[in-house]
Amino acid sequence: MGIRALLIILLLPGVIALLVIDSLYDYRTLAAITNEAYDSALVEPARVLESSLEFTPEGNLQVATPLYAQVMLESRAGLRKYFRIEEINPPLPDGAPVPTEQGKTLLGMPEMPRPPEWPRSNGLPIFYDSVYRNDPVRVVAVVRDLYYQGMHRQVLVMVAESTGKRIEAESNAQRQEILRDARMLALVALLVWWGVSWALKPLRRLRADIRGRRPDDLTPLDAARVPSEVAPLVDAVNHHIARYRRVLDEQSQFLADASHQLRTPLAIMLTQAQYALRERDPARAQEGLRAIVGQLGRTRRLTEQLLSLAHANQAESLPRQLLDMNDVSREVVLKYLPLAHEKQQDLGWSCADAEDGVDASLPVSGSEAELHEALSNLVHNAIHYAPAGARITVSVGRTNGRVEVAVSDNGPGLDPELRARAFARFERVGTDRPEAASSGSGLGLAIARAYARRNDGDIELRDGEPNDQGGVGLASVLWLPLAPTVSPYPRAVEIELKGDQ
Repeated sequence: MGIRALLIILLLPGVIALLVIDSLYDYRTLAAITNEAYDSALVEPARVLESSLEFTPEGNLQVATPLYAQVMLESRAGLRKYFRIEEINPPLPDGAPVPTEQGKTLLGMPEMPRPPEWPRSNGLPIFYDSVYRNDPVRVVAVVRDLYYQGMHRQVLVMVAESTGKRIEAESNAQRQEILRDARMLALVALLVWWGVSWALKPLRRLRADIRGRRPDDLTPLDAARVPSEVAPLVDAVNHHIARYRRVLDEQSQFLADASHQLRTPLAIMLTQAQYALRERDPARAQEGLRAIVGQLGRTRRLTEQLLSLAHANQAESLPRQLLDMNDVSREVVLKYLPLAHEKQQDLGWSCADAEDGVDASLPVSGSEAELHEALSNLVHNAIHYAPAGARITVSVGRTNGRVEVAVSDNGPGLDPELRARAFARFERVGTDRPEAASSGSGLGLAIARAYARRNDGDIELRDGEPNDQGGVGLASVLWLPLAPTVSPYPRAVEIELKGDQ
């Protein structure tokens, strides 16, 4: 359902309900005013008839109806008038039941409908609806007490009027009210439709702007041309466009770097193969083949690193689980013990131990495969760049609510001003040393940091262990947020896994 239809569906029923309520209120008010006007006109003849009563010298009551009373009773065309004056004997007190039998008729029509309650003697009229001779009528009843020379007489005056004109006036008023409200409803519906359409014009312009763009146009949308309520949506779209543009830029850069990095070893292997084919000496041909095999190994490592980097730059990470970094780091150290033994390096592991029954585990929430790969790259870098006989220690600990896995060595280290460049792709800092100049793709730290950040962590380069030259080595620290289920602070106990074991 569109926004226009939704807004109209939400607004019009409320407007219609308000108009209906207002119409009912106006109709009832108009009906009350009409009835009050007709009742006021009806009570006048009753007052005239009431005042025309008088005593005869013999003490009897008589009605001296003046001429204007007759004119008043017959003046309104289309309204049939009925009246009756009767004497109540004996007089009834206020609140007494209405007598079922009629009293002495002084003037008027017989069998007039009686009032539902006995009128009070203070002269206040009682109005009620009834039927007289199959004619719906509106009746007013007034009681008057008369006194003459110690005599007490009570008279009931009733005047009735047909309700045809009254009902016709109310019907005309109701019809006019309905017509007025219908015109108002049509006008309100038109205004709502126009207002909603006008308010949605910026969204239509935004839609036209997006549809009219070229496929490669990733410039941000203009948030100044939309209402303030839509600006957060435009900002979110711009944020998504910026992320998509960044991903495309990274992919383009990755393809350019990968093609450049793979072109060189492929050219070297082609030259070596051509050299081996031309060589007549079997020993020299074997030497060329061994060179090709070595180059294939380095190219395979480069390809694996490129695939890992491509995976690390993907938008979605692997499913997370609760991991103990003690276990992950121990598996990585055991995996690289043979390589460290080959280079005659001392590879050790320092983990968290328990104290006083406190759990020594260091759980984090992350992807086991990604964290394993990140830590493997750090250990591989340390083994690759540290000289033979170097000491490399993988230590796990807890600091300020996070888990830190430090891969520290006592090699020549790295200048602080070069440490930021070390995370750039294909940036091989420190290759001036003989042990590091022969191989390496320059992707290890970039891959490790990408995996760390995908798991809400990061990698930092710090000073490592002291070396024999009076300097310090390098420490690559992988830190991750500690899982919220852990609270203790265990001591750290170092357990050495020697490279010669």
